[in-house]
Amino acid sequence: MIPFAIAGVQMQISTRNENITAMGRKLDVLMARFPWVQMVLFSELAPYGPSPHYAEPTGGPAEQIFCQMAQKHGVWLLPGSLFERVGDDIYNTTPVIDPNGHVVTRYRKMFPFQPYETGIKPGEAFCVFDVPEIGRFGVSICYDMWFPETTRTLVAMGAECILHPTMTDTIDRDVELPIARASATINQCYFFDINGVGDCGTGRSIVVGPSGYVIHEAGGGEETIPVEIDLARVRREREVGIRGLGQTLKSFRDRPVQFPVYQHDAKLDAYLNSLGPLIKPTRGSRAGVSPPPGAIAGPDGSILTPGVHAAPTDFTDSAHFEAPVEPPKY
Repeated sequence: MIPFAIAGVQMQISTRNENITAMGRKLDVLMARFPWVQMVLFSELAPYGPSPHYAEPTGGPAEQIFCQMAQKHGVWLLPGSLFERVGDDIYNTTPVIDPNGHVVTRYRKMFPFQPYETGIKPGEAFCVFDVPEIGRFGVSICYDMWFPETTRTLVAMGAECILHPTMTDTIDRDVELPIARASATINQCYFFDINGVGDCGTGRSIVVGPSGYVIHEAGGGEETIPVEIDLARVRREREVGIRGLGQTLKSFRDRPVQFPVYQHDAKLDAYLNSLGPLIKPTRGSRAGVSPPPGAIAGPDGSILTPGVHAAPTDFTDSAHFEAPVEPPKY
């Protein structure tokens, strides 16, 4: 047995106030009640909510506070994700902090939720990290799991547990639950999909084991979800098959075919290209009115035509957001 204790925190997330102070309190209470927990995972964009106005430089003040929290409690900490500013680009980034308070790696979300998560640059690097004497973990964020290649790649890199902060406040949460379960099952791994509640989530976080069994599915309120996993179970499942049956990773390894859909090819891409631009629907487009050729989506979802409308210069309508606030001192 290779036990390791991970706690997901499903908590109220505000879009108008910083949530770092509340996250610190949650962590204090969690560790007082469950001192055996070794890793803690919060939901996507938990520190400030979904406004890019709060983007900070790499290793900024908020990340430093989380490093102090991790060191204080001696735990691995993934504080959801934050908007990270690098030059003129903004990424949706999850830092991975070790029990000594050091950032060991950062993961930048590969699939921002387009056309709604506008102005966010996709990351290009997969992220796995090792917990000494325990095993290898992979990180993905929210919409990433809708593209099974992301989880498959992490697992091919050796990940035995996927840590997946999400921010789903929409009516498709019931669709995401079977995606999370399928991701764990076909990849024979643990899958922690942790959502927020309140302004930034409908809850229903889920933890799934390598046999495809649901370990816990949260409700719609605040919950702390401490779970002890056993990575020896992952290795056994991968050796003999899920529930003693399908050995999916070995079958994928020994596949007789390469998948041409992953190679950009004019013939193969013809149908996908016929679907039109990736833009937010408007009342006209939803009624079946086609957007003009070359149209792009504006930050408010409107259709902009090059040469007719000016390109957007901001990520959001600033009137809808409070001015950036300083992170609290911890």
